[in-house]
Amino acid sequence: MTKEIQQLVKNLELLPHPEGGFYKEVYRSEKIIAKDALPDDFSGNRSYCTSIYFLLTSENFSAFHRIKQDEIWHFYGGSSLSVHVIDKQGKYTEHKVGMNFSSGEQPQLVVPAGCWFASSVPQKDSYAFVGCTVAPGFDFDDFELAKREELQEIYPQHATIIHRLTRA
Repeated sequence: MTKEIQQLVKNLELLPHPEGGFYKEVYRSEKIIAKDALPDDFSGNRSYCTSIYFLLTSENFSAFHRIKQDEIWHFYGGSSLSVHVIDKQGKYTEHKVGMNFSSGEQPQLVVPAGCWFASSVPQKDSYAFVGCTVAPGFDFDDFELAKREELQEIYPQHATIIHRLTRA
């Protein structure tokens, strides 16, 4: 890691994230949505909303995973971030989150609930610093990390990108 990345991790008190990269939860609404007001697949009550900082380096990747909520990505700095999404119909799209509008980047991206997604930093020796907002609020009970073979079996047409952005 470069000194700049080390400083960001230290100053923002970022921790290693299970999917790859570093994060820190910066907001969790005190207001609660009761389990009986949520879809049946939620295991309990949830905060209205949560938000994290997320930092990913080009030497790493955020592995394919999915959550039960919509996730909104916000660009803060560094290089652009590629967010790789396989939607519920099996369509793969690579979205670019960043500020270079002429190359198709966008400063904000919504990943719909239930889609498989991963992220990477295409620019070598760089990082992307973003925020992720989830509503209803995030809980690790709502998180599923992809198993490479299972995901490739479901989406064989995307085997190459699944292999590159999964760990096992």
